[in-house]
Amino acid sequence: MSRAKMQVLVIPYIENEDGIKYCIFNRADTEDNEDFWQFVAGGGEDDEKPLESAKRETWEETGIKEKAIFYQLESISYVPTNCFSKERRKAWGMDCLVIPEYKFAVYVKDNNLQISDEHKEYRWVDYDTAVELLKFESNKIALWELDNKIKMKLL
Repeated sequence: MSRAKMQVLVIPYIENEDGIKYCIFNRADTEDNEDFWQFVAGGGEDDEKPLESAKRETWEETGIKEKAIFYQLESISYVPTNCFSKERRKAWGMDCLVIPEYKFAVYVKDNNLQISDEHKEYRWVDYDTAVELLKFESNKIALWELDNKIKMKLL
């Protein structure tokens, strides 16, 4: 399979008696075992549409079924291609300098996940804790959008 010129970000969330909680993931492949918190993130394959990629990546990284309810967020950001291998960049063309990252949310009924080897651990946290721990500003912006949509009952 070839890697599409796009990235997806997926925010799992749950609402229960404890309120709204968001699932963040600590990456396993960081230097010096540093904590690196983010949401589900990955790339599209072949001719996948962003939603198809979001569902597949979420299943692979968390075990959340593809039948779960996914929502596309309005937030879109761009990822510099220097984050990827030279082989990937050559396949896309060296003039490809950024790729889009599409954002999604997935409503989860069960907070027990089966994470892949890409992550050391996961946590269900409130909004403020997620903002404090997340590494990338683009993750925080998507979270802000989702949190407000939930509170405004737009989802």
